[in-house]
Amino acid sequence: MYDVIIIGSGPAGLTAAIYTTRASLKTLVIGGLKWGGQLMLTTEVENFPGFPQGIMGPDLMSNMRKQAERFGAEIIEEDFTSGDFTKKPFKITVGEKTFEGKSVIIATGADTKWLGVLGESEKIGRGVSSCAPCDAAFFRDKNVIVVGGGDSAMEEAIVLTKFAKEVIIVHRRDSFRASKIMQDKVKKNPKIKFILNSEITKVLGDLKVEKIEIKNNKTGKVEEMPIDGIFVAIGHTPNTAVFNGVDIDEKGFIKVYDHTKTNIDGIFVAGDVHDFHYKQAITAAGFGCMAALETEKWLREKE
Repeated sequence: MYDVIIIGSGPAGLTAAIYTTRASLKTLVIGGLKWGGQLMLTTEVENFPGFPQGIMGPDLMSNMRKQAERFGAEIIEEDFTSGDFTKKPFKITVGEKTFEGKSVIIATGADTKWLGVLGESEKIGRGVSSCAPCDAAFFRDKNVIVVGGGDSAMEEAIVLTKFAKEVIIVHRRDSFRASKIMQDKVKKNPKIKFILNSEITKVLGDLKVEKIEIKNNKTGKVEEMPIDGIFVAIGHTPNTAVFNGVDIDEKGFIKVYDHTKTNIDGIFVAGDVHDFHYKQAITAAGFGCMAALETEKWLREKE
């Protein structure tokens, strides 16, 4: 019997584990086969406090894991299969094994929706990104593309203009779905240009992004364009599909009640699985801290 079972091992899950174990709560982390979250896919992280020279994403996650394990967190590298949240203690199934917990923290994060085109996946962290606040500084005085048509794409473009020489927003339709205020902002910015009715079909380059193949959806014409970076801003898919009974919103993110609580008493949530707004490692870690403190308080009150 565990005091708390944490599902997910990104910044939210591992920070929560550091707090719960230091509070002497017996803690199990369902880390997943691909433990560590989205930072395992990044290269240098320059905006996480405490690392003035920056730190590689996998190194940061390895440090967090060691810190959680140092205080006694048990971490298993297997995927969550299912959970029975209808009665207490909660039963969590991982493959052939079932674990029991007095409380649960869901910290499964959200996956970036990528373009799914040839050459893209190999270039993630080598010119392909999904986070301008994280990576914009690497593209100082360079030419970059933002793919998308919503508010998040407009925000990415605006952040990039502080560093890049030119920002081109590529959208597959002839109009944006972003709010009027965001559209007005990008249209007024002299650094931002637009290519509409177009899609990237290939990402080209040897070790990093060097150019793209782009197709005009109206004419069918395909041509190559030199570019230094691609920022994909077509949305995120929160990892919530397996949590039966937990309330989710219209975008698929877990609904939060009173800071970090879900609709089920004893089940808490932290990080990108509910946070569709910030999506930063440091905010995920902050939510992990909050969820752990709320869990500790809840367990204390129950006892």
